[in-house]
Amino acid sequence: MGNIHQYWVYIMTNKSHSVLYTGVTNDLYRRYMEHKNGVVEGFTKRYRCHSLLYYEFYNNVEEAIVREKEIKGWSRRKKETLIMSLNPHFWNLAVELEWV
Repeated sequence: MGNIHQYWVYIMTNKSHSVLYTGVTNDLYRRYMEHKNGVVEGFTKRYRCHSLLYYEFYNNVEEAIVREKEIKGWSRRKKETLIMSLNPHFWNLAVELEWV
């Protein structure tokens, strides 16, 4: 039996919801913790993106990457509409996943 691969496309934000960051990962929990703890230099550390607003699951990395790029190309308004389809109150979904 082959390995089952898991990939997530996700959107994070900061406390004031002034920025939206879209990423892709093979370990959503690990990646969330890296963002939350400022482990990786870059956008999410600089803007303190500590809230997981949205995520989608994929079995295929190529599909996940295509989706990430698609979302990254969208307007903020379109991203917010996507987020609201899953998370209308912009809550940190990591809380529901019991990660915090």
